[in-house]
Amino acid sequence: MSRKLQYFNLNGLAEPIRYILYYGGIKFEDVRYEFKSWPIKTVKDALPFGQLPWYEENGRSLNQSLAIARYVASQARLLPSDPWEQAVLDAAVFNIYDFWSKVVAFIKEEDPVKKQAMKSELFSETIDFYFSRFEKELQKNNGHFWSKLSWADFVLVGILESANLSLGQEIDLKKYPTIKALWAQVKSLPGVKEYVAVRKPYAL
Repeated sequence: MSRKLQYFNLNGLAEPIRYILYYGGIKFEDVRYEFKSWPIKTVKDALPFGQLPWYEENGRSLNQSLAIARYVASQARLLPSDPWEQAVLDAAVFNIYDFWSKVVAFIKEEDPVKKQAMKSELFSETIDFYFSRFEKELQKNNGHFWSKLSWADFVLVGILESANLSLGQEIDLKKYPTIKALWAQVKSLPGVKEYVAVRKPYAL
């Protein structure tokens, strides 16, 4: 079976997908474009909405990072069979993306004064608002968003790393020991550990 994931040479929205694929032992072609060279007209014009990531499998294709992550999670046995439990994890992932949307607003802001104010607010208020709640959810489920490892855990770790890169400053996890433990666990999983060991550092 042929699989291909296209994204930038960054963690961004694709790293959770990569982590899941590597953890599941699912072979795929990891196609990366340099962000500074984007847009690449021939690539962008071939995408239905002009956006990455883009996933292809045996002649079929998917856009939207969460749709892709959820699908590959089903192949890696990281998705529960119960519809209610699936919905609970969907909600967790949407909450994580709500946090990410605040980071994206910071990324897009071009005014340096406003940008610094947004960064200050992120570190003084926004991060704790979301991460304190993620911490409680994980504590309720023995360190996971579900009763065991799931795709939502991979999404949180990937978005955390993307936020650190985008903000140019690492989020201090001392107040969130369960999140810190999950981050360490995901990075040490079979497949993920080997990928991280050879992955080159990301830079904006």
